[in-house]
Amino acid sequence: MQQSIQWFPGHMTRTKRKITQLLPLIDIVVEVIDARIPQSSRNPDLDQLLGGKPRLLVLNKVDIADENATEAWLAYYRKHNLPAMTLDCKTGKGINRLVPLMREVLRDKIAAWSQKGMEGRPVRAMVAGIPNSGKSSLINRLNKGGKAKVEDRPGVTRDQQWFVVEGGAQLLDTPGVLWPKFEDQTVAARLAFTGAIRDEILDKEELAFELMKVLAADYEPLLRQRYKLDGTLPDDPWELLQLIGKKRGMLISGGEVDTLRASVMLLDEYRGGKLGRITLELPPK
Repeated sequence: MQQSIQWFPGHMTRTKRKITQLLPLIDIVVEVIDARIPQSSRNPDLDQLLGGKPRLLVLNKVDIADENATEAWLAYYRKHNLPAMTLDCKTGKGINRLVPLMREVLRDKIAAWSQKGMEGRPVRAMVAGIPNSGKSSLINRLNKGGKAKVEDRPGVTRDQQWFVVEGGAQLLDTPGVLWPKFEDQTVAARLAFTGAIRDEILDKEELAFELMKVLAADYEPLLRQRYKLDGTLPDDPWELLQLIGKKRGMLISGGEVDTLRASVMLLDEYRGGKLGRITLELPPK
């Protein structure tokens, strides 16, 4: 895409330092990723930051991701010996499996604690991931006491907070962390599509154009169904976006389509799952 997307606020640098400082207190890292973009929503800096800490991948938002693609990703992680599970934080589906899976990943360490007379020691987990991946929603689902702050925009969890949850675990919430430079602008675009990057720094019309290219190529039936499109569709994604805007009555003086309004609508409806279950990337062959 034409615009080069970069977004790395100062608080992310502070968070990276804090993560490094807190690691000695942590037994396992729960890495929350977006099931619609499993690879693009994994911060490559975490591997270096977290060293050899055990990790559990949580594919969140599976309710709006393509089911077949999600199964393919789980098979891919199994093949590469990466413990992974699916979760829908909105409904809580799958949440009860989280703490037992954490304990399964740590079974050797927990056995060693028992031998040292530390039976019942709580598992301490750091919940990490990119902005808007659902970390705080996950903790709120597990936590019966105070709540982690949740807001549907990137970058709202600023301070480190510990939460004691059922099942004998303590969870540390951390702000979402992106990485300083997106070498691959396709990855950056996917992050922008899903709302992990602040819309304020983006050209929404260009972003919607890029998203329309992907949807028209891979999910044309869902576009037809959602926007009641018949006949042969335009090959040009921009013309298709205008057609959808016209269908929705988004016109300005002179009968032209309000493309900004149509762009915002497309992005909002994709992010909200109103277009259907869509995954934007598949595992490497």
